[in-house]
Amino acid sequence: MATTPAPKTFRVKSFGCQMNVYDGERMSELLAADGMSPALEGEDADLVVLNTCHIREKATEKVYSDIGRLRREDGSAPLIAVAGCVAQAEGEEIMSRAPSVKVVVGPQSYHRLPEMVADAAAGKRATETDMPAEAKFAALPKRRKSAPTAFLTVQEGCDKFCTYCVVPYTRGAEISRPFADLVEEAKLLVAGGAREITLLGQNVNAWTGEDDKGRSIGLDGLARVLAADPDLKRIRYTTSHPNDMTDGLIAAHGELEKLMPFLHLPVQAGSDRVLKAMNRSHTADSYLKLLERIRAARPDIALSGDFIVGFPGETTSEFEETLHLVDAVGYAQAFSFKYSARPGTPAATMPDHVPAVVMDERLQRLQAALNRDQLAFNQASVRKTCEVLVERKGKHPGQWLGKSPWLQSVHFTGEAEIGQIVTVKLVEAGPNSIAGQLV
Repeated sequence: MATTPAPKTFRVKSFGCQMNVYDGERMSELLAADGMSPALEGEDADLVVLNTCHIREKATEKVYSDIGRLRREDGSAPLIAVAGCVAQAEGEEIMSRAPSVKVVVGPQSYHRLPEMVADAAAGKRATETDMPAEAKFAALPKRRKSAPTAFLTVQEGCDKFCTYCVVPYTRGAEISRPFADLVEEAKLLVAGGAREITLLGQNVNAWTGEDDKGRSIGLDGLARVLAADPDLKRIRYTTSHPNDMTDGLIAAHGELEKLMPFLHLPVQAGSDRVLKAMNRSHTADSYLKLLERIRAARPDIALSGDFIVGFPGETTSEFEETLHLVDAVGYAQAFSFKYSARPGTPAATMPDHVPAVVMDERLQRLQAALNRDQLAFNQASVRKTCEVLVERKGKHPGQWLGKSPWLQSVHFTGEAEIGQIVTVKLVEAGPNSIAGQLV
């Protein structure tokens, strides 16, 4: 294979979850540390990294479509690397189907990206899909500049093996990063400008470790240590599993001022039979009782969730149970999806798959209920005064955008700057954002 000039500019395109966003940021830091520069907006990059997600149906086909769109008008193409979960699942098959791809690297091996790119420029196509999670983090560069809000991966992988999910196969077994490494990275993020840190994990509340005194702690203990930094103003975490909501973490929501009153706690369905078929470890009733305990600790907490409609065998009455659960909870935000069969998962071989037209109808009904409750939550916030972390400028002169403690998008006008925490009175609610007045 012919050699090509070593790339001088790069662009990382991340798809899917927040952990992919974090991984994309770290890959960008790796490439920058290796001497490359981010391509300017509208400029062709010498290297394009597609950081892929494998959760949804047709994710693999979307990757090949994205690869095809990278070809330029003159017929040339950048050096293309495919990273993330599709890379992990497909491996060498990607290079067989897309000869323009020169690098395939899984989510636990991207610390080797710079040397793999160098090999590709020298004419060697490179694939790496091993899973040495600890080696990855140890090899990443130190964090430097940060936005006002930053992600910090504390836990990776999953041992839950929900029957519809590919994560255990693409991200590996659950692993918690060491306490000292997380404290150091958090300090670097804060020093670089972060005022809010969101702790990330496939099952983030499964994180465990030993603190600097050798004591065993969970996510609540880590949050308490991070909160001691006076320059860190806010802490969030996602995504949680109901099975890992410990007493200590629930208590932290009532005791730790910097832990924001927002919790994303996926339930997936309201039918106990469907939940069992999904290999979820909770029932609808145990989930609702857990939420009661959380709300008792933090009455103003905003709740978010995930839902799958049309899981194999789901009946009309079982879907109605999901709607009843939604009515009982009153989510501030939620994400809902039609079931999509993922190759290699147990659910893909289950009988009685729900017809697409039925799934469409159920999804529309579910989303109508969730949108209703999100608007109601926002409307109930009107006349409240709260702190807003300013994240960026708005579309209009003098307008600013930021997040409330309940993760609502808030826009206001006035004197402010990015990274500042300002006091805002919420005055008008829409389904997706709230207008505020600077106090």
